[in-house]
Amino acid sequence: MPYNIVVLLKRVPDTESKITIRDNAVVTEGLNFVLDPYGEYGLEKALQLVEQHGGKVTAVLFGPQDAKETIRKALAVGADEAIHIVDPALEGGDASATAQVLAAALKKIAAESVGGFDMVWAGKQAVDEDNAQVPVRVAELLDLPHVNSIIQFEMNADGKSARCVREVDGERDVMETSLPAILTAQQGLGEIRYPSLKGIMGAKKKPITDWNAAALGIDAATVGKNGAQVEIINLEPPPARPPGKIIPGDAATAAQELARLLREEAKVI
Repeated sequence: MPYNIVVLLKRVPDTESKITIRDNAVVTEGLNFVLDPYGEYGLEKALQLVEQHGGKVTAVLFGPQDAKETIRKALAVGADEAIHIVDPALEGGDASATAQVLAAALKKIAAESVGGFDMVWAGKQAVDEDNAQVPVRVAELLDLPHVNSIIQFEMNADGKSARCVREVDGERDVMETSLPAILTAQQGLGEIRYPSLKGIMGAKKKPITDWNAAALGIDAATVGKNGAQVEIINLEPPPARPPGKIIPGDAATAAQELARLLREEAKVI
């Protein structure tokens, strides 16, 4: 049974990038951007399912105009097509506003695609803001079941439901869900593949469709900065760590001095 799978992706700064803050905002000039790693696990699972059962993978990314390069990576590893939600009027929102935009995009995909979509994958959170809210909010807006932090996923024999294993507080939950559903990936769901030269070249020929607020039927006054329910008052880097301290002497002397420092200076014992 073939599946039409949508993967919600996010463009984030490379975790190895040095982040600078200016005028209460992250300076984006010179930053290297990548696909969010958790979203890549969702993309990998979608690709595996289509390779096994047939179907199509559509990557959806909401971001600025220069996010096209990041979208191409999803196409290079195997996504069949991509939708780029790009409109300055939609930018600057919080998790609630972003979820409204993505929910509108999924409604449009469902309306325009034969059979709609069978499942939607996303990362359990994004490594830039760590909200872990957007996919859950999208599920609520679309009245769809949602399973998060999935580390194992198997289709059931009926082809219309799935078995999900979640990692929760060091334990594992086993959940069954009907489809379509919103599913979020956790590290360990699969091994992320790298784009091949053939895939990179082929990605240039795969379609990327641009959608703006008008195409989604969204009133721009209700999303983006205008629709945000959370306001960031101040943004600043964490304080620099104090330098480490090397305790001289043999093991017995150093251990005694360490205990004294932990008790009298750090006051942790």
